[in-house]
Amino acid sequence: MAEKKKKKPASKKPVKKAVKKKTPQKAVKKVVAPEPKPVTVLECQVCGYRLIVDRKCGCAEEHILVCCGQPMQKIETTI
Repeated sequence: MAEKKKKKPASKKPVKKAVKKKTPQKAVKKVVAPEPKPVTVLECQVCGYRLIVDRKCGCAEEHILVCCGQPMQKIETTI
């Protein structure tokens, strides 16, 4: 009789561990503050109240605003 060959036990394959891939980081943009813009400010010399004129009306005459009984002074400044 012919002898049967013994089967070798199946070799265990090494288990591969899951590795997280690192995502590439996005370039960070620096936020640059806008340049200061000149604006017209009306200020009361008595109480210190200020009005910022954000839009000119286009009138030929200049408007006079009164606070505390006195006209407000025009000041040019930047914000």
